[in-house]
Amino acid sequence: MSELRVVRAGLVEYQEAWDRQRAVHAEVVEGSSPDTMLLLEHPAVYTAGKRTEPHERPQDGTPVVDVDRGGKITWHGPGQLVGYPIVKLPDPVDVVAHVRRMEVALIAVCARFGIAAEQVEGRSGAWVRAGYQPGVGPQPDRKIAAIGVRVSRGVTMHGFALNCDPDLTAGFGGIIPCGITDAGVTSLSAELGRDVPVAEAIDAVEEEMRAVLTAVPAR
Repeated sequence: MSELRVVRAGLVEYQEAWDRQRAVHAEVVEGSSPDTMLLLEHPAVYTAGKRTEPHERPQDGTPVVDVDRGGKITWHGPGQLVGYPIVKLPDPVDVVAHVRRMEVALIAVCARFGIAAEQVEGRSGAWVRAGYQPGVGPQPDRKIAAIGVRVSRGVTMHGFALNCDPDLTAGFGGIIPCGITDAGVTSLSAELGRDVPVAEAIDAVEEEMRAVLTAVPAR
């Protein structure tokens, strides 16, 4: 990949963004558009990947959008920076390697803010490991960025979500996020004890994602 177009789309309804992803995906597949990454926020919405179990969904009747990505249920909403890299992968297609590249980029973003995030074997995303958090107390492993992707005709869809300053309780309190019961969720703001809005993180996310995605050899 030698070119990556980045579109900062602002606040976009989930269905509208999904439709836009599919349109861009078709263009990238046919070669009429370059690899593209959409960066945006969503109004509050739950989305469920193909492996979501019934008991992991909200039990109060809250609507859930079923999508064609991997993974389980998650929440998107204000204060969370969502990225959709729509990029052509080299042959042979390696979806796991694509996920690992995004994890590396998100971990690098966290490091810029002084947060030590890691990859966790068997679990996608970027994680802050269990430990004592000053002013809060003992904390379990907690996910600061989630990843869920789909690859069709060699081109990726869906992507990642970095928690900047969302309302974590309102967003994740009614579900089992990503189907994981023995860990929590966190945000840049929660880890630093100060507000870190999307606007403060978006430049770093674009730079780190651009670095890993454009480093992949073209097909």
